[in-house]
Amino acid sequence: MLILNSGGTFNKRYDARSGELEVPYDSIALVKILDSVESKYDMAGVVFKDSLEIDLEDRKTITNIIMESKDSSFILVHGTDSMDKTAEFLDAIFDDRKIVLTGAMKPYEIEKSEASFNLGMAMGFLKAKPKNGVYICMNGYVKKWNKLVKNKSIGRFEVVKES
Repeated sequence: MLILNSGGTFNKRYDARSGELEVPYDSIALVKILDSVESKYDMAGVVFKDSLEIDLEDRKTITNIIMESKDSSFILVHGTDSMDKTAEFLDAIFDDRKIVLTGAMKPYEIEKSEASFNLGMAMGFLKAKPKNGVYICMNGYVKKWNKLVKNKSIGRFEVVKES
């Protein structure tokens, strides 16, 4: 299992000088969470951006890393605002891997439980050896990427109702 960090709210930290939450160029939030588990996981920072800034070139970079990896299971920590776009992009390319996108609505630095829970749930899901595919893990759900959507009006992810 390879854990990739693309930034997003999960990683944001408060900068006292600017008074803003910023996506740092590091993976400290992930390192802190992973330090609390006994197993060791490979991890790499790939893009350090708010998800609204992630573009086609960033998605291609993530894709290339996944293609070149010896791993078959991946967790991509990603901002929630464009998580679905990246998931759709990856789903169009990969049918031989297990990829779970996860993130947090509140930064780890401010609220540790949500980011830790989502990452842990994504890890457990992949350890259960699901079918190949692209999934989203948020708010206590792990579903195929197009079956879990962000409801911006209430600030959480919801399961897509079949009609």
